[in-house]
Amino acid sequence: MLTATEAAALALLDEAGTVATLRDLVAVPSVGGSDAEVEIQALLARRLTELGHEVDHWPLDLAALRAHPDHPGEEAERAEAWGLVGTTGGRDGEDPVPALVLEAHVDVVLPGDLDAWSSDPFTPVVDGDDLVARGSNDMKGGLAAVLAAAAAVRASGAELVRPLAVHCVVGEEDGGLGAFATLQRGHRGAACVIPEPTGLDLVTANAGALTFRIEVPGVATHGSTAYVGVSAIDRYLGLHRALAALQERRNADPEPLFRHLPVAYPISVGRLVAGDWPSSVPDLLVAEGRYGLRVEEDPTTARAELEAAVAEAADADPFLRDHPPVVTWRGGQFAGGHLPSGHVLRDVVGLAHSAVAGGPPPRERGAPYGSDLRLYAAAGVPTLHYGPGDIRTAHGPDERVPLAEVLTCARVLTLAVLRLCT
Repeated sequence: MLTATEAAALALLDEAGTVATLRDLVAVPSVGGSDAEVEIQALLARRLTELGHEVDHWPLDLAALRAHPDHPGEEAERAEAWGLVGTTGGRDGEDPVPALVLEAHVDVVLPGDLDAWSSDPFTPVVDGDDLVARGSNDMKGGLAAVLAAAAAVRASGAELVRPLAVHCVVGEEDGGLGAFATLQRGHRGAACVIPEPTGLDLVTANAGALTFRIEVPGVATHGSTAYVGVSAIDRYLGLHRALAALQERRNADPEPLFRHLPVAYPISVGRLVAGDWPSSVPDLLVAEGRYGLRVEEDPTTARAELEAAVAEAADADPFLRDHPPVVTWRGGQFAGGHLPSGHVLRDVVGLAHSAVAGGPPPRERGAPYGSDLRLYAAAGVPTLHYGPGDIRTAHGPDERVPLAEVLTCARVLTLAVLRLCT
């Protein structure tokens, strides 16, 4: 059932304008740490001002954030970054804390091998029912839906008794710097929806993910006398098998919201560097990877478990026993996070989806990737993900988002704003 105000707001949602906004957003190559990451925040500040929001657009104090004991980690290099919050609505005498925050990250990952793309990654192309471009899925489709919802609510003339806030953040892909800075600045809300790509499912829990580095020593010599040296590559192989065994043990009994996944908490090595000359035995191998955590797992305990597995494997190797590998933790450090059990936000978004799309509320599940959800949840802001797109196309060539899902998400967010803020 829709109220007259809700029906009017949905009728005023500008479909063509939403698609045009998405095109404009993906055309900005806002790779984490680039000048365009700064540029898109300025573009969005202008857009929120046009929507009648009170805008807080500030330069991040990177030195202070990096010195903070809870700094979430970074992998991209940044000399400059900006925060952005737009707030609208609220009535005198009512709670001034926003009843709803809509949060989206503006940074994207590098496009990778350009030859694997069917078109330029930052030139949007409509392919059937999808828009193809880097960042279309992760997560500018969701960002376009947020802006469309804010515009539809404004056009409807509905009075927001409690404020709506829009948080646009940088650095999500490499740790969550922007969300961390926004929360440190004091911006909060009674609830938060982050339209990450969920295929319009409700994601109410995120597993954690820690970035690790293992340095494995060897002894260099000429390749013709390799038997005199010790190859760091050969010494690493036992450690790799130990990581696989650790992954198997940690996935024996996944949490209920993650049982649909073949591997709920992956351990993957994404980068190996060894040697500096083809005819030399390498005296150092560096392995960097991602370590999946359970939702409520203490990162300190998890780190100790991986370090113990590496130490045990090294102790079984005669060379590494006396020359142990070194494990360090750098880059993104994502703890898990979840929406509190029974929180009203789940029903508000789920029933809004049913009203827009018909049928039952969407499936509820957990996601194996880290996100800003855990930062908002840790700050006491109940948070879930609901957004357009299949996460499997994110970060790959021909990344895409279904335009119909972007528009459905925009309508659902419109109803969520009206139902929580009016």
